[in-house]
Amino acid sequence: MIPQTNSDIDLIAFTEQEYPSYTFKLDMEQGRISGYTDQQEAMKQAIYLILFTERYTYPIYSWNYGVELADLFGTPTTYALPEIKRRITEALLMDDRIESVDNWQFSVNRQKVHATFTAYTVFGEVDAEMEVNI
Repeated sequence: MIPQTNSDIDLIAFTEQEYPSYTFKLDMEQGRISGYTDQQEAMKQAIYLILFTERYTYPIYSWNYGVELADLFGTPTTYALPEIKRRITEALLMDDRIESVDNWQFSVNRQKVHATFTAYTVFGEVDAEMEVNI
């Protein structure tokens, strides 16, 4: 017997729900969770976690989470700089609260690249930095 459905149900119309940024506050200095955080402070924490999680390494995370930087080790600076910019931007834009990434500055010291940039989020601007071994 073929199941009968109610023809009044519209399977195409749906609403997208945006979840709040309210989350646990990580105390990096003490190495523990200390309360809760929200909005811009939560975004700083989210950006930190995305940048310091290598993509495809931890099975607990989706393949869309984290950044791919480990394979840049040993590459020339002329290749690494635009790749760092592209990969960090791609990783951060996976979070729908981050609208764009801009104001890039790089400094190279031997085999380390120090990148500073600004992430524009729905809660305001977040300045961030990262050091990558190449």
